[in-house]
Amino acid sequence: MKSFPVKGWCPSALRPMLSGDGFLVRVRPRGGRLTSAQASSLAKLATAFGNGRIDLTGRANLQIRGVRERNQDALAAALDRLGLVDANAEREAQRNVLVTPFWREGDATQLLAVELECALAAASLGLPEKFGFAIDCGEMRVLARAPADIRIERGAQGGLIVRADGTQEGRAVAHEEAVPTALALAKWFVASAEGRGRMATHIADGAKPPRAIAGSAGPAPAMDTPSAGLVEGGALVGFTFGQLQSETLEIFATLAPGLRMTPWRMLLIEGLNEMPQLSGVLTRADDPLLRVTACTGAPGCFEAHADTRKLAAALAAHIPVDARLHVSGCAKGCAHPGPASLTLVGTANGFDLVRDGSARDVPNMCGLDPARLLTDLGALLGGP
Repeated sequence: MKSFPVKGWCPSALRPMLSGDGFLVRVRPRGGRLTSAQASSLAKLATAFGNGRIDLTGRANLQIRGVRERNQDALAAALDRLGLVDANAEREAQRNVLVTPFWREGDATQLLAVELECALAAASLGLPEKFGFAIDCGEMRVLARAPADIRIERGAQGGLIVRADGTQEGRAVAHEEAVPTALALAKWFVASAEGRGRMATHIADGAKPPRAIAGSAGPAPAMDTPSAGLVEGGALVGFTFGQLQSETLEIFATLAPGLRMTPWRMLLIEGLNEMPQLSGVLTRADDPLLRVTACTGAPGCFEAHADTRKLAAALAAHIPVDARLHVSGCAKGCAHPGPASLTLVGTANGFDLVRDGSARDVPNMCGLDPARLLTDLGALLGGP
């Protein structure tokens, strides 16, 4: 495992993060959804105060890129008027809630999201800034592989359970018990882990939640990561490396009553019964660009050693349909912290290669010449 400096915090509307193309301003839609009016206004703000590029993150948020320091206060005020900003940076960092995009009107999902977000706004828990919650109450879980530390999800017996990430079972709860149990689990984590790290690591190190908030209820089955295409509720669309232009977001705002965020760097456009045909929008499940992940890379990120997206785009068509490629500009692996079939990590001496692992793992090969990667890709996928 490699060691490297980690900032330990994520950007927000109230605390932007400096990158190579200006400041990043992260927007956390409430309940994982933007209304059409919010989406249209956000698109205009990304053009007026940023460079017009919007990232979709692995935590189902959006990032406005290229914001200049002089524009930060005006942008934050405008986002606040849209209902997208919290009372202060601490509360905003704590409102890290991932919501399944496949909810139906009248089911428990949106009500639970509102209850949890309100509870988080009212309490100062002292959680690490990357600590998060997931609400995954459909018949099959869709967020099982998405990052979260405490999960409110459907149980195998049909009811709700609250489960600490890293455990196989959770506590069966009635609807009104779900949020209080999740908060109790969060408070236990802060006390027992001293407010540091992540839940799964804490559990792996031997920590066990107290009996009062633990349980023996298993979760419902998990489905594979969805692909682009028509789904119940609308159209699920992807974007090259999870980035869209503000003009595209504004068009989407005219097509649907709302847009739902996903942790797969895709958007669910509500109510559509045909796939939109727009430049830069990925609508086919077999699009090779959906098999590759790449971070911003150089020059957009100060810490990147290479133009990751140019390389990833060149390699995409050569990645087998059952494989996944991750190209990272450094060993942090921000764009895809988990394992991939093939991970290329930029260094000062070329690319390191990791098979069936993440950017943080010890590489199988080091110092690969990016000019030769396309030629050697077949051997690298199946080599010793």
